[in-house]
Amino acid sequence: MTTQAELDDRYGRTRDPVRRRIVWGAVIAVAALGVGWLGWTAVSGSIDAVSVDGLGYEVRDAHSVEVSFQFTAPAGRSVACAVQALDEQFGVVGWKIVEYEGAADHRTRRTETVPTVAEATTGLVESCWVT
Repeated sequence: MTTQAELDDRYGRTRDPVRRRIVWGAVIAVAALGVGWLGWTAVSGSIDAVSVDGLGYEVRDAHSVEVSFQFTAPAGRSVACAVQALDEQFGVVGWKIVEYEGAADHRTRRTETVPTVAEATTGLVESCWVT
């Protein structure tokens, strides 16, 4: 009668400890690379993140709005912000992109005057980004 060991040897089903170690080493290496890549994408996406908070607006006249806001950005990095003025139907009646040099502080407060083509009812910051 043929034993299980003889059948495994005949059909190449023997367990090779070196091959098993190589396979597990490759699996661990791929998993480590995957975890490293996921970690880097999470960190790199937040390195240049800019958050902005609107502090208020004041309609100066029919042709300008003053918008106050603060943004938090990486220290020493230049930032650009898109400031806009809207009318009653939320149509854009004024738009301005302003650039700020990098500052030592993370949080910066600014007030910008946006010229308008019609009377605005509100002013806000659309977005800010690192330049």
